[in-house]
Amino acid sequence: MHELVRTNDLILLGALEALLNAADLDCLIADQHISALEGMIGAFPRRLLVREEDKRRARALLIEAGYGAELRDE
Repeated sequence: MHELVRTNDLILLGALEALLNAADLDCLIADQHISALEGMIGAFPRRLLVREEDKRRARALLIEAGYGAELRDE
């Protein structure tokens, strides 16, 4: 799995997940449960992951949609 974004912003994650799903790219939001357990204080950000074979297409899609600044370094 390739990590695209790491954030505590639930709205951003929802938007990115919707974009990827609309483009038929499977994604996973990791660390959702630990973030809920820690009481939403922001100590454990959530991670948006895609399959390795989809990473270039997913990154290009998010850059084109204006979310390039949110992407983690390759």
